[in-house]
Amino acid sequence: MTKLFSLLVNYSNGIFMLAFFGLVCVGLIAAVFMLMYGDKKKKE
Repeated sequence: MTKLFSLLVNYSNGIFMLAFFGLVCVGLIAAVFMLMYGDKKKKE
C-alpha cells in the first residue's frame, strides 16, 4: 500500500500516466467515431 501511495505522490510519474491515459481515451473515442461514421455507405 505504501508503494502505491508513493507512486501517487510522485507527480512527474503521475502527470505522465495521466497524459498517457488521456491519449488512450482520445484514441479510443476517435476509433469509435470512425467506425460509426465511416461504415455508412450510400445505398443506391
